[in-house]
Amino acid sequence: MPNPKILIVDDEIYNVDYLEQELEDLEYSLISASNGQQALDKVDNEAPDLILLDIMMPIMDGFEVLARLKANPATRDIPVIVISANNDLNSVVRGIQLGAEDYLPKPFEPTLLHARLASCLEKKHLRDLQQLYLKGLERELDIAREIQLGFLPTELPKVDGWEIAAYFKAAHEVAGDFYDAFFLPDGNLLCVIGDVCDKGVGAALFMTLFRSLIRATATTGDFSTSKKLQALTPSERLQHVISFTNNYVSETHGDANMFATVFIGIFNLADGTLSYINCGNESPLILRNGAVAFSLQPTGPVVGVIPQAKFSVKEIFLDKNDLFLAFTDGIPDALNTDNISFGSERLLKLLAGVDTAPAALLKNIAEHLRQFISTADQFDDITLLALKRVA
Repeated sequence: MPNPKILIVDDEIYNVDYLEQELEDLEYSLISASNGQQALDKVDNEAPDLILLDIMMPIMDGFEVLARLKANPATRDIPVIVISANNDLNSVVRGIQLGAEDYLPKPFEPTLLHARLASCLEKKHLRDLQQLYLKGLERELDIAREIQLGFLPTELPKVDGWEIAAYFKAAHEVAGDFYDAFFLPDGNLLCVIGDVCDKGVGAALFMTLFRSLIRATATTGDFSTSKKLQALTPSERLQHVISFTNNYVSETHGDANMFATVFIGIFNLADGTLSYINCGNESPLILRNGAVAFSLQPTGPVVGVIPQAKFSVKEIFLDKNDLFLAFTDGIPDALNTDNISFGSERLLKLLAGVDTAPAALLKNIAEHLRQFISTADQFDDITLLALKRVA
């Protein structure tokens, strides 16, 4: 640390002079204050690296100065060494309790003075390096979050006769959940929602891989050898998309032991047929006449673990005013401050008698989740996707 700045706070001129003379040959920049208020002003203006703080002073004593320094996020990490007479142990103890780094007894012993200054400054230097590293890491995570958000749709497709909405809230800076909705070459609509195992950067990296593979294999013919992409039936397309994605991840990245639960469905916008594969995801629900009419159970294993795994395609028909609701396990698994999970039953109660637009429904679910979680940590991503046939 080049030329550390030390603030000496003492109303006794003799003590200040002694400390300045003792330290003048060292590579310190020295400043002083004669009372507590002046000390706080110097801290604001000079930003010292360390403070030698006397306890008994006029206007504002050392205890008050210490309390204010430690209450201020901008100054709480400045190390403070309390100056106290040898026979005033109670003041030393109180100073340490208020956050002082160390103490120096009066009269000053030069070797002890130098050792404690060096120790505190070294600790501050290491703490400053740590803070710089953490700020750099936060910046990198901010960049990662912005990039990852680019892998989610900026807006959802507009479909005549249908309403669509999504809700996404990451638990941390980057997420393992993903969703997508886009038109296919044949004019149908593909919707997907997924959840990569684990948390953090690793899950986020694989989230981008899964999402990109699914969109690329669904919309281009580059990975298909059977027939032209536009001629594929919904069932053939779903099998192609999920099988290719599963085999690529399991065979190319198998050592990473990363997988995703995925629900993928193709909506025939003309007749209301939904063709789908559920790869171990939470079962989407079909709401009809204010009640849950169907639960779309898994039809195959998770994606990315078993090479050449088999996935079954199923179909269901959506009547007018039917609402499709898909979600990840961040909804039922959400915990409150009593470590109680939100659970499937609470979600089903929210859906009872519901006859509303998808956006309003998701907003209501999200608000109930927020109230339920309250001040507890959100430990998992929360993602919902809803589609309603209105004509």
